Amino acid sequence: MRKETRVMVFDETLRLEAYRFEGVAQPFPNHFHDYYVIGLVESGARELVCIGREYALVAGDMLLLNPSDSHGCVQSDGGALDYRAVNISKEIMSELSGEITGESVPPHFSENVLRCSETAEHFRSLHEMIMRGGSELEREETLLTLLAELIRQTGKPFLECISRHDAPIERACRFMDERYAEHITLEQLCVCSGLSKSTLLRSFAKVKGVTPYRYLQTVRIGRAKELLVRGAKPAEAAMQTGFSDQSHFTNAFGAFIGLPPTAYKNIFGDKSS
Repeated sequence: MRKETRVMVFDETLRLEAYRFEGVAQPFPNHFHDYYVIGLVESGARELVCIGREYALVAGDMLLLNPSDSHGCVQSDGGALDYRAVNISKEIMSELSGEITGESVPPHFSENVLRCSETAEHFRSLHEMIMRGGSELEREETLLTLLAELIRQTGKPFLECISRHDAPIERACRFMDERYAEHITLEQLCVCSGLSKSTLLRSFAKVKGVTPYRYLQTVRIGRAKELLVRGAKPAEAAMQTGFSDQSHFTNAFGAFIGLPPTAYKNIFGDKSS
């Protein structure tokens, strides 16, 4: 069996996370992030579902995820995945977009999968620089050049692409955003949204692309990442974000992020992102 490796680093100059997975067969459940993800499949084949659309990912395909794009994937060739990616916060992306376009407005990638060998090679070069700690000037220059190309190919102003979500669903989301650390029931979500259980479940999945439970899990994992970065122990992060126990937290964190919380804390702890 091929050895599995997972490496993550934080680039303090570019203020982004970079990671490389090799020999990974783990499926990732349907979820979303509150940051941008730019990734590249180096080898292996994956079935991806993103915002309800199905893709067959193969080597050379780039993945472009906007904040809140729901997605999940599973290995489809019986082998394993080699994958590299960077995570960029909305705030940093707004700054970078301002450098490129003159307007500090976060972009929206209109395509989630990009098949362009030249752009993929630019991204691979940037990623290698980040992982080995190359020249600061070269890293910044390459990042801005890459993003300029991606915005040119697929970018639209982010605000123009936000759907007019149903108000009841937004109320349910705000309830979970604000009270994620509490025990939340479907009944509570129905009360705050004014919808029946069946209508809420059906409408929520249609509007957000995930179930209310998966939305809440994703919010909790996002808050837990922030706590781990600030130095909290995994047990403390689990308790403060509403997980029933540390085992449940560890399993959910690994399923969503690809690393156990202790490893994530060791890499990113005490670093401001």
